Amino acid sequence: MAIVFESILPIFAIVLLGYGLRKKGVVPLEGWKPIEDLCFWVFFPALLCITLIRADLESIALGPFTATLLLMMLSMAILVLLLWPLLFRRIQVSRAKFSTIYQTTTRWQGFIALAIVIRLLGDEGAALIAVAFAVTIPILQISNIIVVAIFSSHELPSTKRLLITVLGNPILLGVVCGVVIKLSGINVWSPLLSMIDLLGDVALGVSLLALGAGLSLRLAMRPSKELAAGVIGKLIVTPIVMFAWAYWLGVSGIALTVLMICAAVPCAMNGYVIARKMGGDAELYAATSSVQTAAAFFTIPLVLWITGTSPV
Repeated sequence: MAIVFESILPIFAIVLLGYGLRKKGVVPLEGWKPIEDLCFWVFFPALLCITLIRADLESIALGPFTATLLLMMLSMAILVLLLWPLLFRRIQVSRAKFSTIYQTTTRWQGFIALAIVIRLLGDEGAALIAVAFAVTIPILQISNIIVVAIFSSHELPSTKRLLITVLGNPILLGVVCGVVIKLSGINVWSPLLSMIDLLGDVALGVSLLALGAGLSLRLAMRPSKELAAGVIGKLIVTPIVMFAWAYWLGVSGIALTVLMICAAVPCAMNGYVIARKMGGDAELYAATSSVQTAAAFFTIPLVLWITGTSPV
């Protein structure tokens, strides 16, 4: 397990560096928004696209892998929603706070997951996690928007708006582009391929810096039962549910390791924007995400060790 710690230490060190750069004003707070946009719209889609273009998709057994992802998402959604009456009656969780608990439990931080997978598992692992993006992004985007709308008493978005939100997601478009080029056998012009490759090389370091800059130590220092629910749900319950389904479906090897990393990483920051714009509790989201990210440095190696999926 010590080797896994050493492997993921550079990743979390970059996150911490991003936080330090923002706190010291080296890059002021307002300067991080364009950087986040570049990561989301350009760098990360390019990385996923080039990864899939180079991947050996024929060697990947996608059936049990994708089935595990789908069943895990369904199980966690049902489990969290079933907890709503109990949380409301016992600890008086508000509807807005519950929508944030749902988001911080079901979403996953792809930037961290991909960085860990590439470092530990190389190209084969990267191809698998790109598939995980393709499977989970549409479902999580739609389900989280619907849940936040319902619990914040906002009007549900139209089907057209939901489709535009999902289909316009640049990360999903990068995955689709990579799969289409790979399966169709299109020969991409070499200079264009090199350009995509260069953009992809920038993705991980810059995205991890931006992630660190978005963390809020001030909000994280306000402990609450709602925050604890989000941390426990994402970092403990989700890996248990993922492993149970993977074991049931016979997933093993690198595929199982990728699944466990996806399950063990903290929630994605993009849910903060939805919480802020649609009436959820954005401050609770920021606090929960910050605590999850700090705790994940210790829980990710622990999850891999307990489940026997550590690759080193």
